[in-house]
Amino acid sequence: MRLHQASAEVIHVSATLNCEPKQAFEFFTRNSLLESWLTSHAEVEPRLGGKYELFWNPNDRENDSTIGCKVTSVVEPWFLSFTWKGPKEFKRFMNEFDPLTHVSVFFLPLVSPSAARTEVHLIHSGWRNLVEWQGARDYFARNWLAAFEKLEGRAGELPGPAI
Repeated sequence: MRLHQASAEVIHVSATLNCEPKQAFEFFTRNSLLESWLTSHAEVEPRLGGKYELFWNPNDRENDSTIGCKVTSVVEPWFLSFTWKGPKEFKRFMNEFDPLTHVSVFFLPLVSPSAARTEVHLIHSGWRNLVEWQGARDYFARNWLAAFEKLEGRAGELPGPAI
């Protein structure tokens, strides 16, 4: 995994997964797979306008979640985008701002004679150039990087495609 950029405009992280793009896409759209690397509980509907709700504390659904977030674009298995909210320490400004921040994920197949591999690029945009937002950007730059490290390990556990 690699942090490409964390600026006032975007956070860009990437990882190479040992799987086909379809499997990589499912790590962002199947609830059980999201729960294996990113969140405690997921309620995702991978269709335009569908829910993209992740809960880090399912007993407190209003905080530390992306409740109310929606899928804004989906081209399976190549592209997915959705709105995003922050944890309760950033809720006051990040979760009430219109528009919300936005996450776009690209799934690019890599040609490899020995195994299926996919390069995943995540771009988190919509950051405001205000002092209070700097802490939120830094928080998400660190957390996306840590999450992608976990995702790389989790995707490496998958069996290869059937031949």
